Amino acid sequence: MPVNPRPVGATYRVQVRPGFDLDATAGLAGYLADLGVTHLYSAPLLAAAPGSTHGYDVVDHRQVNPELGGEAGRQRLLRALRDAGLGLVVDIVPNHAGVAVPAANPPWWDVLRRGRASTYARWFDIDWERGRLLLPVLAEGPDALDDLKLADGELRYHEHRFPIADGTGDGSPREVHDRQHYELVSWRRGDAELAYRRFFAVSSLAGLRVEDPEVFAATHELVLAWAAAGEVDGIRVDHPDGLRDPAGYLARLRAAAGDAWLVVEKILEYGEELPAWPVDGTTGYDALAAVGGIFVDGDAEADFTALDTRLVGRATSWADLTHDTKLNAATRLLSAELTRLAALAPDVDPEAARAALAELAAAFAVYRGYPPDGARHLANARAEAGRRRTDLTGALDAITRRLRDPDDELAGRFPQFTGAVMAKGVEDTAYYRWSRFVALNEVGGSPTHFGTLPGRFHRFAAARHERWPVSMTTLSTHDTKRGEDVRARLAVLAELPQRWAEQVTRWTAAVPLPDAALAHLLWQTAVGAWPVQRERLHAYAEKAAREAAASTGWTDPDPAFERAMHALVDAMYDDPAVNAELAAFAAEITPPGWSNSLGQKLVQLAMPGVPDTYQGTELWDNSLVDPDNRRPVDFGVRRELLARLDAGWQPAVDDTGAAKLLVVSRTLRLRRDRPELFGDYQPVMVHGPAARHAVAFDRGGAIAVATRLPVRLASAGGWRDTALQLSVNEVSCLFTGRVYSGGQVRLADLLTTYPVALLVPTT
Repeated sequence: MPVNPRPVGATYRVQVRPGFDLDATAGLAGYLADLGVTHLYSAPLLAAAPGSTHGYDVVDHRQVNPELGGEAGRQRLLRALRDAGLGLVVDIVPNHAGVAVPAANPPWWDVLRRGRASTYARWFDIDWERGRLLLPVLAEGPDALDDLKLADGELRYHEHRFPIADGTGDGSPREVHDRQHYELVSWRRGDAELAYRRFFAVSSLAGLRVEDPEVFAATHELVLAWAAAGEVDGIRVDHPDGLRDPAGYLARLRAAAGDAWLVVEKILEYGEELPAWPVDGTTGYDALAAVGGIFVDGDAEADFTALDTRLVGRATSWADLTHDTKLNAATRLLSAELTRLAALAPDVDPEAARAALAELAAAFAVYRGYPPDGARHLANARAEAGRRRTDLTGALDAITRRLRDPDDELAGRFPQFTGAVMAKGVEDTAYYRWSRFVALNEVGGSPTHFGTLPGRFHRFAAARHERWPVSMTTLSTHDTKRGEDVRARLAVLAELPQRWAEQVTRWTAAVPLPDAALAHLLWQTAVGAWPVQRERLHAYAEKAAREAAASTGWTDPDPAFERAMHALVDAMYDDPAVNAELAAFAAEITPPGWSNSLGQKLVQLAMPGVPDTYQGTELWDNSLVDPDNRRPVDFGVRRELLARLDAGWQPAVDDTGAAKLLVVSRTLRLRRDRPELFGDYQPVMVHGPAARHAVAFDRGGAIAVATRLPVRLASAGGWRDTALQLSVNEVSCLFTGRVYSGGQVRLADLLTTYPVALLVPTT
């Protein structure tokens, strides 16, 4: 039985990678302890594909990644953490393994060599009835196999190496290739013809069958040994929606990991509840959406809809757009998976079965269904699919009957498919096409829900306190589409809808782009992240355009369109009038954006749950989508600023970001040192003419107060006589040191230095 883990109070996420290895991470221990967290939260540590910058392509579950420093490096990290009084939370990847470099993955190498007879054939989710295992690595063209070579008992294709089955090594490279258990094919055939389940549409990540107890044991042995030895206090489970049986997997993991803190990267749609799994909660995307929404003015929705309609000429609703992008994902990107599903319904016409399954997946409202709510989601999807495709009534009925049977193989695999369809169709496509107000286009968010009123947030937070009190909260991750401070600044646009409409209309006219939706997205992104280095914005624009797949794409880029797109980005820097206006507008919305940033950070850190700080975001961070948000972090600057704060410096809210570091460090330290002040959740009443501009709550002694909608607050005359009701007679603010007495505090006095306050009783 594992030893009792150290309770996880607050985490700090570090993207451990070859360029910032375990020894570099160990060097952060003292700083993280000073910051106030209780645990380092690491990217995956097991051996990954050579050169992996993220670690989610594990190739060997038996060892620590040697490129990170191996086991010796892990031991040095543990010693550094212990010396600083910190624990460790690790990220694990049960759904898939990296197969881009077969020689680096011993089980995959053996499967390629021995085929179905391999000891590891049951490890991977392979449809062996489909014939040889297709590997999509060849260039296009009928002569690609002419580049095959035989060397050192292996088949070689440029940098790729493949094993040769026993007794098949004689003859030409093509002849040897034709005798193998695998077949090398064009990379273009991957989406349509592969016989192994992938992570989404990534052919270099092969699905694992962790529902098999032997596979579970082999792929988890090392991490669970760490937990048993008290070297790991928490485990973050990547992508549980990809698993055959998430509930069964998590029950097995809980039994093996004992009391370790378990959180799952489960993305919940708006209003969706986490199933009653034996875990401590999610990785916090639900909290991210709720917190960010507080600082968005919902009154601006109609204005942004009108602007979007005028700019884009959009006649498609969000529901229709996501249906189309999900259907495209199901039938094209995930065509191989769809074929495998359709083959499980031999009594239905093959084309009708494919169409019915694709329509059901496109209509599924959540990533996947779980008992008992899965039946409700399936029924709704059936109704919507039937409305859209009346010609498929018979096939839809036949397929739906099968999907209602939990013991049916089709019913077991379909939820794995819907999760991938949602991720590729919405997160990775629709979010880049729907540019009405991109601050809402975030993982776990809902672009159609424009803002969150404080009352709704209080209900959300109170429910978390009751049901999931140690679920993670976060504002930024390695997968967020925009950094938290970019979204906070973009939220200001909702307070200036007419100003923004005039400004962006002028820019789009001055620098036109054939894809008006992408242009609107790029202008919003620019003002949200400005000043941003030119090369970063170019890289973002290219990724956004190709993900949107409306005017260009990853498979077949459109050079002419991309030249126009890059010309638009260059105009932001090189056109004097455009550059001056862009810089001036960004400068105007930056101070209220800082107010939003401080507000949402305090709320996230102080609300119920285990708060996570993504690397570097204790200062302002204008990161965009990965890999931009995985750039190196200057920890020297952060150490220096924290030392100045601890010496008594009270910084202004300015471009140094020190005010954010003040909020982060003081809130985290209070949670760590005075946990008894965070044992409850109650809204705090605010009275007066500007009451709607404050969100405040009492965690059982610690009171958090944040400003919302600062532009409209200023235009209405400020706080005036608005006051906060207190349940104690005297409190002090941890950010300013000021003491306030009496049964209430005027917000004009409380929030004069910073737009946020963290109050604690003085006695």
